[in-house]
Amino acid sequence: MTTDDSDLRAASETAIFQCLDLQADESLLVVTDDKRERIGEALYEVACEVTDDASIIRYPPGNQHGEEPPAPVAAAMADADAFLAPTTKSLSHTRARGNACDAGARGATLPGITEAVFVTGLDADYDAIYHHSKAMLEAVGDADEVRVTTEKGTDITFVRGDREWLADTGDISDSGSFSNLPAGEIFLSPESATGTYVVDGTMMPHGLLDEGQDLRFEVEDGYVTHISDDDIREQVETAAEEVGQDAFNLAEIGIGTNVGVTDLVGSVLLDEKAAGTVHIAIGDDAGIGGDTDAPLHLDGIIRNPTVYADGAEVDLPQP
Repeated sequence: MTTDDSDLRAASETAIFQCLDLQADESLLVVTDDKRERIGEALYEVACEVTDDASIIRYPPGNQHGEEPPAPVAAAMADADAFLAPTTKSLSHTRARGNACDAGARGATLPGITEAVFVTGLDADYDAIYHHSKAMLEAVGDADEVRVTTEKGTDITFVRGDREWLADTGDISDSGSFSNLPAGEIFLSPESATGTYVVDGTMMPHGLLDEGQDLRFEVEDGYVTHISDDDIREQVETAAEEVGQDAFNLAEIGIGTNVGVTDLVGSVLLDEKAAGTVHIAIGDDAGIGGDTDAPLHLDGIIRNPTVYADGAEVDLPQP
């Protein structure tokens, strides 16, 4: 079923007015691809009502999340005051996105966004997301170690080192700021991690996992040493042909803070924001405070985790 134009417009207005706070004297670039063009056009149309300096650029979908866009796209992102990127494959953890923000552009990526997720995810109370995110930062931000366990076998400890937890609240009004949309998480690129995690929520290329379809990962000294799933292991091994061990880097731990997401739907972009979940990623972390460049960033969402900060259990926000 095709999403109504009015629904796409309402979600676009949230992105342009509330999250981005676009001004009339600013330039905005919409980056999209052949599969997300309708969302890109909706954002562009609303932006054109705010500024005379709005542009849209489209290119074929990439092959992998974290793959760099064509050079002209990267240059255009860095030259804009603001950008929005509804694309099939994620630009979040690319040098193009990082360089654009370093140049002062502010913006959001919407990786893997669908029309349904766009409409649902942007219909959120971003003030509530902000406050839940700040509360979680206060709970875990200063901890040297964060441990995550579940009844399905997750037991993994992350070492913060000298790295900082970051918040994705949807507020991209400041120069150089960056967010995913839909938003709602805090996240860390850990200095190291050791243990086991079992993904039982959403992970690509599978989407929403079936009951009992659990994906098991073993981690030692910051690197994934065992992947139970053949498809995911093949993706990582293919990336390793290019960058070696860095493809197996344990890149991220994130905690969802969007209490408006009540059910997982099979979209990593939305599901990783769900309050009461944890997500863990493999691969690139250079865009989120780490130092590993890799051509992939694979998030897996974990349901019903228990989180400890330096041994003390943390109360997670709940939908």
